[in-house]
This record gives sequence, structure tokens and C-alpha cells, in this order.
Amino acid sequence: MKLTTRSHYSVKALLDISLQPEYQPTSVKAIAYRQDLPAPYLEKLLIKMRRAGIVKSIRGAQGGYQLAAKPESISLGKIFEAVGETIEPLPNYSPDAKVAEDWVTFCLWQRLRNKLKEALYSITLADLYYDARSWQAALGEESNFIV
Repeated sequence: MKLTTRSHYSVKALLDISLQPEYQPTSVKAIAYRQDLPAPYLEKLLIKMRRAGIVKSIRGAQGGYQLAAKPESISLGKIFEAVGETIEPLPNYSPDAKVAEDWVTFCLWQRLRNKLKEALYSITLADLYYDARSWQAALGEESNFIV
């Protein structure tokens, strides 16, 4: 599995949204500015995450995006899935039925894939938030949050 720009940007945006007081909506422009992300690309990612039910959009002058659920219930696996990431270490691979080593390797990768998927669906946005806050506190940084 390779983490791409889209997965990185998606997590940064969602962490930013989760920091809004009382989970109020925030604009794409504001998120892009705070996190130093390209707004047009961020908008596309947020649309995908809206379709997946991770965020919701609010129209109007005070509108923008907000989380559709609490950070504790939004997993990395769900985020990655929403933006089109895959967890397939050997895409389109078929082991040679006559070579035992091929089957052993294939089975090993399948088991690793399952464990990775299990881990990604157990790590939540809230976990990442607390990890980042702990790291910033250890460095003595201010409480402004840039992932």
C-alpha cells in the first residue's frame, strides 16, 4: 500500500475540520490556507468524502464542511476508501499453482493485507488528533494546529 497525496491531504483536511469549535462548518478556502493545500484539489477530495458520509456540506455565508460524525467514529480505512485508496499489496497477482513458494508468498501477503486493513479501520481521526497534540506538546509548540 502506498499512501498518496490524496490520502495525506484528506487526513489533514479532516483533522482541521475536527478542530472547529463545536464542529462548526469551515470553508475549503480556510482549510486550504491553514493547511497549505491547493483549494481546488481539496474541494474534489471533500466532495468524495461527502459522498461517503464522512463530511457534510452546509450552504450559505457561514457554510462550509463539517464532520458528519464524531472523530472517534471516523477511521483511516473509511477515509482512504472514500478517496479511492486501496490496500492491495499485490494487485492483479495470481500465484503459480505448481510452485509452492508462490502460494506461500501469496498467502503471506494476503494475511499482511488483512492485518493492515484491520489496523487502518481501528485507527480513528480522534487517535491522530491526540497523537499530533502529544507530539506538539513534547516539542513545546503553540496550540495552533497544522498537520
